Amino acid sequence: MTTGSIRINGVELIADLTGAVFWPAQRMIAVADLHFEKGSSFAEHGSHLPPYDTRTTLERLADVVSRHRPEHMVCVGDSFHDGRAADRLSRADADILRQLTSACDWTWICGNHDARPPIAWGGRIADDLAVGPLAFRHEALPQAGAGEVSGHYHPKAGLSVRGRYVGGRCFVTDGRRLILPAFGAYAGGLDVRDPAISELFPRGFRALLIGRDKLHRLAFRN
Repeated sequence: MTTGSIRINGVELIADLTGAVFWPAQRMIAVADLHFEKGSSFAEHGSHLPPYDTRTTLERLADVVSRHRPEHMVCVGDSFHDGRAADRLSRADADILRQLTSACDWTWICGNHDARPPIAWGGRIADDLAVGPLAFRHEALPQAGAGEVSGHYHPKAGLSVRGRYVGGRCFVTDGRRLILPAFGAYAGGLDVRDPAISELFPRGFRALLIGRDKLHRLAFRN
């Protein structure tokens, strides 16, 4: 399957292979951890990565918008890799971003990398966002009630398929809360079995692993 259904606090969401999640009833898309200009940040510190991560992430984002045609886009924190990322954005990439933010209502949720995301290209800033039975924030709160959708941890998982290991980004949920995979092209990952993630789901959880052309459902118990 190229998409998968996820129910969070009674809400039906659609997990997309890109790492986005679509809420059909609200015509809303949520993505986490875009980390624009991570490559240029690493270059400033001597690690020279190909400087195409922002464009790749933007193209992936444009694809999601084109297919789902949302009325509202929510970027769940760490959209920009650091406080100066906006200054390093190329004019061409800035134009693409401006086109995207003008296509629908757009919310930048503050993250730990971008405490105040720049809004030169449109959108509005929020610390968190409540929409009906769901609450969007960057980092999960252990004491949060049902309906939390967050990012921050860049979750990843793996499994063996016909003797071959398949691993990568994943969605993590127990039906009460959802942690989104990192959407950015250069985002790393934290194994879902790490206590930072697993302890948020004391009764166990499911992961939707993003494969090459389908989502794989995995179950984990604590």
